[in-house]
Amino acid sequence: MVRLYTKHLNIGYGERIIVKDLSIGIPDRKITAIIGANGCGKSTLLKAITRIHKYESGAVILDGKNIANENTKALARKMAILPQTPESVSGLTVAELVSYGRFPYQKGFGPLTKRDYEMIEWALQVTRTSEFKDQSVDALSGGQRQRVWIAMALAQDTDIIFLDEPTTYLDMAHQLEILELLEKLNVQQGRTIVMVLHDLNQAARFADYIIALKTGQIVKAGSSEEVMTRDVLKEVYQIDAEIGRDPRTNKPMLMTYNLLKGVTI
Repeated sequence: MVRLYTKHLNIGYGERIIVKDLSIGIPDRKITAIIGANGCGKSTLLKAITRIHKYESGAVILDGKNIANENTKALARKMAILPQTPESVSGLTVAELVSYGRFPYQKGFGPLTKRDYEMIEWALQVTRTSEFKDQSVDALSGGQRQRVWIAMALAQDTDIIFLDEPTTYLDMAHQLEILELLEKLNVQQGRTIVMVLHDLNQAARFADYIIALKTGQIVKAGSSEEVMTRDVLKEVYQIDAEIGRDPRTNKPMLMTYNLLKGVTI
């Protein structure tokens, strides 16, 4: 089933088109990873789908409706996004920041409800940030701050969650913790997860569906078996890759790679 899809989407900055004529469906209740080299349009695509960045032409359709015509709060009750570089929140405590995730459910400037507080507490608990809730966000480490931003996205309580490089600033153990949390939300609660990842082995391990982009166009979309191949990685990243098998998951695994001859970075 597909609730969310794009139709002939063109996205740009000024006269420069970054994403070109892109039509893609996001599988519902699955984990989708978007991969590709720097500057290929991954983050731009996420911003357009979530209406942060205006697209030049085409459409983004959610539940049969063009999101361009949707009420902002109504849309925010269906999808949440964690940007790659969240805005500065100087002076806020952790609990205050996470409470911002409840904005789509508030009426005017009314107080938080019992349900709001329950969702805030749940988001703090699952991201292991409860112990910081009264601390200033400014006082946290980069990894702790990232987990707080993820808590805010979770507090929004949406069916669809977009994350742009959610493991940024995290060490390996905390990267795995976040990805396993997102997997748990998908499996146990049926949340649709869409995330940009740079680590191909993480994408192969956790994603049901992978979209590989190059210069704003799809090179390949499908399962990890279909996307994690030497030919696809050669086209997307200009590398000569050796693909093996993860001994624990049996998913495709990038073992090692060389730059293709003649390619300069």
